Amino acid sequence: MKNLSFAVACGRALVLSVAVFIPAFAQDAAQETITQPATAPAPTCAGISTGAHGSLNGFRPFPATSPWNTVISTAKVDPNSDSLISFIGKSTPLHPDFGAGEYDGSNLGIPYIVVDSSQPLEKVTYVDYGDESDPGPMPIPADAPIEGQPADGGDRHVLVIDKSTCWLYELWSSNPQSNGSWDAGSGAVWDLINGGHRPWGWTSADAAGLPIFPGLVRYDEVAAGAIKHAIRFTLPSTRAAFVYPASHWAATGSTIPMGMRMRLKANFDISGFSKVNKVILTALKEYGMILADNGSGIYISGDNDPRWSNDDLHNLTQVQGSDFEVVQMDEIYTKAPTGAAPVIHSFKAKESASGKTAELTWAVNGATYLILDPAPGPVRGTSVAVAPTKTTTYTLVATGPYGRATESLTVTVK
Repeated sequence: MKNLSFAVACGRALVLSVAVFIPAFAQDAAQETITQPATAPAPTCAGISTGAHGSLNGFRPFPATSPWNTVISTAKVDPNSDSLISFIGKSTPLHPDFGAGEYDGSNLGIPYIVVDSSQPLEKVTYVDYGDESDPGPMPIPADAPIEGQPADGGDRHVLVIDKSTCWLYELWSSNPQSNGSWDAGSGAVWDLINGGHRPWGWTSADAAGLPIFPGLVRYDEVAAGAIKHAIRFTLPSTRAAFVYPASHWAATGSTIPMGMRMRLKANFDISGFSKVNKVILTALKEYGMILADNGSGIYISGDNDPRWSNDDLHNLTQVQGSDFEVVQMDEIYTKAPTGAAPVIHSFKAKESASGKTAELTWAVNGATYLILDPAPGPVRGTSVAVAPTKTTTYTLVATGPYGRATESLTVTVK
């Protein structure tokens, strides 16, 4: 624990000054625009609509190189595809596990909400998998939609996008508290700009250690005419194993690993389906679906949105297990890979000339993403300015492929 003491003017709002990492490919693209014809800029998080069912307005989470965003229509078929499909059930129907309204007292689908910088950060307390979860606070509204409401069924997922920072927050087994904080079984943050992967062997808000939101079928993208990502799906039986991009298993059987990817066969005729269902089926051919959790057989996940037609979505059940094939799996992990955890070489604080803020700086190797607890939460770059109104201990949490490192220092307000 380090300690730094200096005077800070109380009652001032938190001020952030985050250095943003620009990937090399983005720098190259910026240089190319000098000589290339002008094109419309790519949609950003700033253009996302706030509120429940907020439209992403063309923004696609994660880089183009993310497994979620990779076209697999021509990828090799796994040599065990036929036996795996037989195990799943050739006559098992595809089922949209989302829609409008309720079923058996619970809202259909997995809801999400988009917030901006006006949303306060709230404390999150983990009651199950805290050692594999990302610390809060998180910008989760007290009335954030919870999967399974109002009958409290399902996994009680809460998904929140902060459009002002472009971070995604996901909780499992979520319960709001009277003071505005949240209790949850587990939780994870995801960098919507740079992507990421959970440490090997760690869960997330999903059993496979995957993000949930990027795999949802959303009404805004279907209405725009294309789903440009893989879709999340469930099966009732999975083994104690996973394949990339999964990082975790929740074994209930002995055959299928978490993270397995399937696609709709190229020769499957979609001409007789509605425009909406053609969009979904085309995505299943081009991007496929990724096994993320235990559940009902070949259930694909989507948002709960009043604009869906449940009767139309039900026509997707005409598609059966025999219409799919398993994409070739690379290494199947039956134990988590091991390696060196991140290293925090330095974590320092320096008082500003005005004495009203402090600049926190750090040098870290081996981390995929960084979080400052208690605030501002996940950060990019190597520094941030803070203006605490009381003596505060800041903990830098550096998470990488093989675990986590932490370092703390205290800023004393006189």
